[in-house]
Amino acid sequence: MKDQNPPVEVHDLTVSYQKKPVLWDVDFSIPESKLIAVVGPNGAGKSTLIKAIMGLLPSVSGHVLIYGKPLDVQRKRIAYVPQRETVDWDFPINVRELVTMGRYAHLKIFQRPSSDDKERVERALEEVGMSAYAERQISQLSGGQQQRVFLARALVQDADIYFMDEPFAGVDAATESAILDLLRDLRLKGKTVIVVHHDLQTVSDYFDWVMLLNLRLVAFGPMETTFTKENLQKAYGGQLNILSQVLELTRKKEFIREPGHE
Repeated sequence: MKDQNPPVEVHDLTVSYQKKPVLWDVDFSIPESKLIAVVGPNGAGKSTLIKAIMGLLPSVSGHVLIYGKPLDVQRKRIAYVPQRETVDWDFPINVRELVTMGRYAHLKIFQRPSSDDKERVERALEEVGMSAYAERQISQLSGGQQQRVFLARALVQDADIYFMDEPFAGVDAATESAILDLLRDLRLKGKTVIVVHHDLQTVSDYFDWVMLLNLRLVAFGPMETTFTKENLQKAYGGQLNILSQVLELTRKKEFIREPGHE
């Protein structure tokens, strides 16, 4: 039976660093079973938004509901893939152990992973193409391999909502394609995926809905009605002097990247 409430509701959310607002009075509701891109200029608060939703950063005001309930009672329904550069890759752990950590929320205190947990880990490693690297230390992985491992850790959480902070950043073409296939598979399974994304060229190809953010919520909705020149102008202001060409060039598959990202 499906939940009657939306996966994520954010009401009047304001977040500040050292008394300086980073997000201001943000309010939206996320639909179920969609791939959603969060885009905006450098410093717009994209990463801050998803961290605040998950309770990783304190908010000045506002509240968040996950399927109509407070985050604390719904935390198991959320999985998170952080930015790769925020992770200590020198931590002495191998690939299988890192992915197994994704099952900890489902275990009781001092309970060891069951055979079912271990099977889930092996399936996730296979799904992201990392089975052959299961015993390798994470410090010995390439950037694309590191990203695949974190995706596997998220998969084994068996969540309903996935937050991903720039999963496509700095990965090779094969990994980018594999990540996209994984996102689409999650959508087919009824999952909701929210992705901080910085490549304007691929937004309309990869995602169903888009959120344009610049300290405030500029626009949020289906790609075809929201990813428009007018909304991009509102979000980016003078940071991009080629905004009038963004949509046309995107349709032609020409190469545009946002100047800088969080």
